[in-house]
Amino acid sequence: MTKHPFPEVKKNFGFGCMRLPMQDGEVDTAEFSKMVDYFLENGFNYFDTAHGYLNGKSETALKACLTSRHPRESYLLVDKLSSNHFEKNEDIRPLFEEKLAACGVEYFDFYLLHAQDRNKFAKYKACRAYETAFELKAEGKVRHVGLSFHDTADVLDQILTEYPALEVVQIQLNYADWEDPNVQSRACLEVCNKHGKPVIVMEPVKGGALVNLPEEAKAVFAPLGGSCAQYAIRYAASQKGVFMVLSGMGNMAMMEDNVSYMKDFRPLNEEETAAIEKVRGVLRSLEQISCTACNYCTERCPQNIPIPTLFGCYNDRKLWNTWMAGFNYENAVRKGNPPSACLDCGLCEEGCPQHLPIRELLKTVEAEFTKK
Repeated sequence: MTKHPFPEVKKNFGFGCMRLPMQDGEVDTAEFSKMVDYFLENGFNYFDTAHGYLNGKSETALKACLTSRHPRESYLLVDKLSSNHFEKNEDIRPLFEEKLAACGVEYFDFYLLHAQDRNKFAKYKACRAYETAFELKAEGKVRHVGLSFHDTADVLDQILTEYPALEVVQIQLNYADWEDPNVQSRACLEVCNKHGKPVIVMEPVKGGALVNLPEEAKAVFAPLGGSCAQYAIRYAASQKGVFMVLSGMGNMAMMEDNVSYMKDFRPLNEEETAAIEKVRGVLRSLEQISCTACNYCTERCPQNIPIPTLFGCYNDRKLWNTWMAGFNYENAVRKGNPPSACLDCGLCEEGCPQHLPIRELLKTVEAEFTKK
């Protein structure tokens, strides 16, 4: 485990609460409570949420299943300031207090300026959001201030140069995105190391894509034993400067699997590293859309187009080429709208952390599923 200045962090694995067990559109609090208890019982204590996760239901679920049921000193809670929830500096503190109340706590252990990129950074600066976050720390309402980041390494370098008091950086890092020109996992990690900032990893399994691998890739890991998730999460945790890896776990089976190899973490060995290189090569040979299903695009879409679902159907078609991909596509457009309903407004692309050309990709998806 990488050394870092946060002795209160017990282990290098955290519970990402963007994806939780759901039932009939609501968080399954019975299942979530069992997962919370299991997580704590196994020596972990780091929980990560944000106001927009599950349309606010993540925060209130944490209050119901974690903060109202366990002593405050037994867990660390992370929340974030998101750009689409404030327009001026005066909005920030009331929103912060609202988030404290929703989570049922009096302070946050970590407070992150959320989903920073070149454009959002300009807004945060104009609204003095960074300065307000540091004020909240001085008042004892926040223990540590950092940012989560979705852009190229040069932008991250600019932010850390202008705000050296930032204590942590959360970046997207996984073996598939290591050299991706849009995500730049390796380059962003190197910037964090250059500035001496401990790193939190999000999307280590790339929204589930590195769990649901094609058969050719699964065959590479098979002789090693264990789940595909294991190698993705341990890969992220093995990188220099990483002190925390988050995983969004939707059921107890995922929790038990993750805990089994992160409770007594060991870095990847040479054989496992070589296997990941082979799998990376397999993935590069496939025509895939690099969507992590974060749903930031759908929050902005005025046409209710289920963009991540449609991209998932496209990827399934390319990976498996079975009738299920077409069936799921038809089901998705019946519940929402087809790609042809796109108004070409571009709001989806403004919210995409992967910087995908969503409007063009929607045309590609529609052409795939409507071709004769």
